[in-house]
Amino acid sequence: MSLVRAKKHLGQHFLTDKNIASKIVESLRPDNGYKQVLEVGPGMGILSDFLLQKTDYEVFLIDIDTESYNFLQKKYPQLGSKLINADFLELDFKASFDEKMAVIGNFPYNISSQILFKILDNRDQVVEVVGMFQKEVAERCNAKAGSKEYGILSVFLQAYYKVEYLFTVKAGVFNPPPKVLSAVIRLTRNQTASLNCDEKLFWQVVKAGFNQRRKTLRNALSSLINKEKLAENTTLDLRAERLTVDDFVKLTNEIAANR
Repeated sequence: MSLVRAKKHLGQHFLTDKNIASKIVESLRPDNGYKQVLEVGPGMGILSDFLLQKTDYEVFLIDIDTESYNFLQKKYPQLGSKLINADFLELDFKASFDEKMAVIGNFPYNISSQILFKILDNRDQVVEVVGMFQKEVAERCNAKAGSKEYGILSVFLQAYYKVEYLFTVKAGVFNPPPKVLSAVIRLTRNQTASLNCDEKLFWQVVKAGFNQRRKTLRNALSSLINKEKLAENTTLDLRAERLTVDDFVKLTNEIAANR
């Protein structure tokens, strides 16, 4: 079989180190309650080779690249309809999967944030994620309040998932090598189904706070709050980056109670 050509516009950097591929797959924890695993952007199947050796979950592959899809069809004829030629960002999870699941992949770096927000949109179905990201993105996912990396993505992921930074990966194990370091993280869905607040308002508060992160929350959230009723709220004198997830939940409840 001829090899698949990495395409810059798809952000493809194919992993070539089998030891790292095995380590990524072994980072899955199917005892977290899922029987289906979806690999995003399998390329030529270096992760898939290890995934398909497992018997404790059912493996699905999705790739937007038709060249990869055709290559994988020949390599894994047994997959049939479990090999999907489509855009992960457009995938209808509820129509495609009938139970709790995990997502794994050497994710394209140019759409990594979009991938994570897609997972957040399907957080009640996706109970675990193991993925390779640009190191900077991985650090942002795991960042703590007060750090310069901490932002919208940090808060939303940590609100719904336990985030673990597993290991760093050097550029030399990819073809073509990226210009940055990479890292593998694991997301494990929290046991609580929802936050203890109005979640729609929570998302609005977090986004508004970080969209004007140099302003205090009192100014950044001016369109969402009743300034008179919350005049004594000292949390609003802070910037968004100082608040933990629990702080944002508490603030959301106070805003909701004083509208």
